[in-house]
Amino acid sequence: MCGRFAQYCGSMDLEAQFGASLDGAWPPPRDNIAPGSQLLAVRADSAGTRTFTTLQWGLIPRWAKDRQIGNRTINARAETVAEKPSFRAAFRQRRCLIPADGFYEWQASGSGKQPYFIARRDRQPFAFAGLWETWTDPASGARIDSTTIIVTDANDVVRPIHDRMPVILSPSDYRLWLDPGLNRPAPLQALLTPCDPAPLMAYPVDRRVNTPAQDDPALIEPCRRTNQR
Repeated sequence: MCGRFAQYCGSMDLEAQFGASLDGAWPPPRDNIAPGSQLLAVRADSAGTRTFTTLQWGLIPRWAKDRQIGNRTINARAETVAEKPSFRAAFRQRRCLIPADGFYEWQASGSGKQPYFIARRDRQPFAFAGLWETWTDPASGARIDSTTIIVTDANDVVRPIHDRMPVILSPSDYRLWLDPGLNRPAPLQALLTPCDPAPLMAYPVDRRVNTPAQDDPALIEPCRRTNQR
């Protein structure tokens, strides 16, 4: 699964990598984004024009009676995303990219779960495969744009820590994933595989990341007493 990640890359780098712009102020850098938070994502309109937007993490399907379902839909499994009622409509029609500078995963040990930070060795941002929905609160009429991160089997870097990881898309696949005219599952499903492990690194970090209120650059620093993986 993916339960925490970081978005701290500058706007110029993100605009260059994703070919998108943001109408408004850029959100502050985040080193510990937790479920229920607002996050930055890239969507494409019917003409294929890409824009940055903010979405709430935890997808609320359009048919949901209340927003609490979002607590259980922060991740969608690659193997079933095309069929699950919570995700299948968004998978066909409302896909997005979620920029990330790294994500956290926890390794079970005798002394408790040890968090690790997984990022590119060159520290460049990458993109998770995401889905989005717009939900209208039947009581208040308030509209919420929400999202989920698709997860798949772990690759060789993540597997010693956890058996699942987010789907990290190659930049060459961004256009296909965001294509507003593509609604056939097969070519999309083919993208939902573990990414090449070679560019990634993983290292243990401070357990302060377990607390969502903790959000500062020191969280991604390696633990002093443990060698980098």
